[in-house]
Amino acid sequence: MAFVTAARRYWLAVFPRIYHERRYWRKRAEQIPDPQLRRLALEAQRAKRGNVEGAAAFAAFAPRGHRAAVVQAQVAFQSVYDYVDTLSEQPSDDPIANGLQLHGALLAALRPGSPQPQYYARYGRADDGGYLQEIVEACRSALATLPSSVVVEAAARRTTERIVAYQGLNLSERHGGHRELADWASRATPAGTTLRWWETAASAGSSLGLFALLAAAARPTLAPKHAAAIEAAYWPWIGALHSLLDSLIDYREDAAAGQRSLLDYYDNPREMAARLGLLATEALRAAVSLPTPSEHCLVLTGMVSYYLTAPEANNARAVQAAQIVTDALGTLIKPAMLVLRVRRTVRRAMPPWSETSSTA
Repeated sequence: MAFVTAARRYWLAVFPRIYHERRYWRKRAEQIPDPQLRRLALEAQRAKRGNVEGAAAFAAFAPRGHRAAVVQAQVAFQSVYDYVDTLSEQPSDDPIANGLQLHGALLAALRPGSPQPQYYARYGRADDGGYLQEIVEACRSALATLPSSVVVEAAARRTTERIVAYQGLNLSERHGGHRELADWASRATPAGTTLRWWETAASAGSSLGLFALLAAAARPTLAPKHAAAIEAAYWPWIGALHSLLDSLIDYREDAAAGQRSLLDYYDNPREMAARLGLLATEALRAAVSLPTPSEHCLVLTGMVSYYLTAPEANNARAVQAAQIVTDALGTLIKPAMLVLRVRRTVRRAMPPWSETSSTA
C-alpha cells in the first residue's frame, strides 16, 4: 500500500512538475550561442533523462506546500551535474583541474547569494548565454524557500564535496586512470566499513544522498540529528550500491569509450555479485534505521529496480549480480520491479517521435 501511494503521488503530483522543468531547460539549452556547448547540453539532457526523473523521486515525500520547490531544486541540481559531467568528459589539457572547476557549479548551487565562479575557466569555451549560471541560480532560489535548508546545509555541502572530488579524479585511461582517485578514496573510506576503495569512490559519486537531504529540508521540524542520519545512510552504503549498479548497466558503453569501470577492480563476476549483495544488505539496513524508513526503503528499491529492469542488465555479468541483490532486498523490491518492467515495456511500444517530444 505504501508503494502504491508513493507511486500515485509521484506520477500525478511530481512527474508533471519534472516534465515542466525539463521542458524549460531544454528550450533554454537550445538558445546556447556556442554550437558545441549547445550540442553537449542537449545531449546531456537527452541521454541522462532518467537521472533527472530519479532525482526528483524524493519530492513525492515532501510536504505538499514545498513539493514544487523540492522538484525545482532537485531537477536543477541534477541538470547541472549531468551537464558539467558531460563537459568534463571532453578532451582537456588538464582534466583534473578542468573537472574540478566545472563541478564547482554543484557546490555553488547550494550557496544562495554567493558569487558564481568562472566554471569554464579551464574548458576553453564559455559562451553558453548564461545557461549554467541560470540553472545554478534556479537551484539556489528553490533551496532558499525550504524551511529546513539551514539544518541540512552542512551535510549537503559534505555530500557535494565528495561528488566534486569523485568527478574531478575519475579519469579515463588516456587521461591518467584511477591512481589519484584510488589514493583519495582510500583515505576517505569510513572507518570500520571494510569497503574497497572503488566502493568508496562509487558512493562519493552518488547524488542520492543529496536529494534525500533536499527533500528533508522541506520539513519545518527537521532535527539536525535526522539530517546527520540521512547522510550516514547514503554515505557510504546506499550511494555505493547506486553508483555500482549504474556502472553495471553502463559497462559495455564505458568499455567502448575507453573508460575503465570501477567494477573492473573486482577479481571476477562472482566476487562482484557477492559484494553488490553485501552493499544491498547494508543499504537496506541503513534505510530501515532512518526516522522515516518506509520512504527511504521505497526510494532504495525503486532505484535498484530502475537499473535491474534496464535492457542492459540482460547479460551474464549483470544477471548473477541482479539475483543476489534482489534476494538481499527481499519482498520489498517486488512491486517496484513490476512497475518498472511495465513502464519500460510501454515506453518501448511508444512511437519514436514521442520520446523526443516528451524530452523537454
